[in-house]
Amino acid sequence: MTANTEFHFTDTAILSVVGIEAPITVTSPEIDAQLADTYARLGLRPGMLESLAGIEERRWWPEGVSFADAAALAGAKALAESGVAPHQVGLVIDTSVCRDHLEPSAAVDVHEQLALPSSCLNFDLANACLGFMNGMQLAALMIDSGQIDYALIVDGEGSRRTQKSTIARLNGPDTTRDDVLANFATLTLGSASAAMVLGRASTHPEGHRFVGGVGRAATAHKGLCVGDLDSMTTDSRLLLEAAVVLARDTWMDARDRFDWSDMDSYVIHQVSKIHTAAMADAIGIDPARIPTIFEKFGNIGPASIPFTLARQAQSLNRGDRVACMGIGSGLNAAVIEIDW
Repeated sequence: MTANTEFHFTDTAILSVVGIEAPITVTSPEIDAQLADTYARLGLRPGMLESLAGIEERRWWPEGVSFADAAALAGAKALAESGVAPHQVGLVIDTSVCRDHLEPSAAVDVHEQLALPSSCLNFDLANACLGFMNGMQLAALMIDSGQIDYALIVDGEGSRRTQKSTIARLNGPDTTRDDVLANFATLTLGSASAAMVLGRASTHPEGHRFVGGVGRAATAHKGLCVGDLDSMTTDSRLLLEAAVVLARDTWMDARDRFDWSDMDSYVIHQVSKIHTAAMADAIGIDPARIPTIFEKFGNIGPASIPFTLARQAQSLNRGDRVACMGIGSGLNAAVIEIDW
């Protein structure tokens, strides 16, 4: 079977990638303590967030820090590290799941905060947890085609509002065990921001070449995870099963064409301990080559791939081959290769 998309790039490189930690730490025991009465009434044991998901803590942004503020913070750092001046940027894409309003786009806020030029295209691109990787693909297409010289992809996610409203709702007198289980994944979410600058490989030999990748969809599973800023309901078991099948099919479909048999590092979307182990087993990769962040940061949505890659960058060597795998509710999946 052929993948939905197979894409190859000839002149696009990653010039910088950064992740910004939200400053407020919220531990899983703290969340358990807030739900203690509900757990006791329903006969549920605290500690599931750590024992099942492997998530010890997650972060929150302070009150008053918007999702666009967080995205712009990462964008400013990525530009500074890349050496690219704001006036050189031809495209900025905000790929955040979290947004404070439907219009205008979050990208216009980031555009204004970073003083990008009026010639810089700016828009949002949303595709659940896969958005950032989709943004990379679109930016590379525009760079390879000669439309732009530099692109900035940003993402700002925050779980504070969603988790506070979920905890309050679960503490209601009518909450059932099914309600707790359906909202379990919400409590694994975290807050962070990330950004990446891409440019021409031919003019930036120090960059990390974006080789290409594949994408695939399984939209029959669109109802397994549905959320907004106030709530998210997830059938965690069915979602994991469907995601593993989609990831395996996506990987196997293009593994030989891209020669992905022995990569140096596998940066996969961070969901939980169970998810990571299942993905490693499904596609037959060494878990030791998968850097993880979920233990301390939780599931930070589309920021997960660039955030993890940024933290992994110090241990990567020139010429290392890196495979990034993202999965977004819906379901959509993609795997890309970076020649570090």
